[in-house]
Amino acid sequence: MRRRWPVLAATIPLVFGWTLAVAYPAAAHTGVAGPGGLVQPGGPVSQLGLPGGGTQVGAWASPTGTAPQFAGGGRSAVASSSNWAGYAATGGSGAFTSVASSWVQPAGHCNGGNQYAAFWVGLDGYSSSTVEQIGTEVDCVDGAAQYYAWYELYPGTSVNFANPVQPGDHLTGSVSYQGSDQFKLTLADTTQNWTQSLTKTLTGAQRSSAEVITEAPADSTGTLPLTNFGSVGFSGTTVNDAGLCTTSPTQIVMPGTSVSDLSNCGDFSLGFTGMDPGLGWLLGGL
Repeated sequence: MRRRWPVLAATIPLVFGWTLAVAYPAAAHTGVAGPGGLVQPGGPVSQLGLPGGGTQVGAWASPTGTAPQFAGGGRSAVASSSNWAGYAATGGSGAFTSVASSWVQPAGHCNGGNQYAAFWVGLDGYSSSTVEQIGTEVDCVDGAAQYYAWYELYPGTSVNFANPVQPGDHLTGSVSYQGSDQFKLTLADTTQNWTQSLTKTLTGAQRSSAEVITEAPADSTGTLPLTNFGSVGFSGTTVNDAGLCTTSPTQIVMPGTSVSDLSNCGDFSLGFTGMDPGLGWLLGGL
């Protein structure tokens, strides 16, 4: 599969004045072309600023501007991104060894154009340059929905699974560190009765974050239109074998989505709200 290099998108503000930037390496290699080349879901978020940083230019603001309340976990930061929505647990190097979550594959509601949406769990990428991730995707190509399952250890090349994925499928994904630079990535589709589990080596991974993400993929032109996926619920999310809420995770919102607060320490939902992610990002800077 052809390597596709990262494309820097824009800065995203965190509460407390931190500044982040989103980059787009390859993830699910679908073979689907966007206006600027092959679609590139996935990608790390690199910290650029310091606490108390200045005005953010071109940044799309959080719709609430307030931190979500977590049962037993207090309040946490809220970030806005051009391509990520969901939750990220963050910490120092070596802080995270595992992440897992379950979701039901949403249907793509295609309106005749090309749109893209990926759903994944992973380690790293929020404050480090690698990503160890596995998940599914629904793309609208020429008005028809296409479904995929995939994994990637960025900066390596993404790999699609041949297994079928359909809307309504019940999926569970997990990524865990095995020691000696090895990561175990597992994706199970209990509806289609298949499981993919593999162990891969990736050197240099910091293991400084763990994420559960819905994403608007990109090509070389930037963030692409987000597939209307209706809604998707993630449940039973754990980080380091404990409930997600115990990590005081950052809630991440992108244009075109809404993200619920956590319930049961590891459940949350995302909704499609209809704003084009690229346009929302630009309008936020006006």
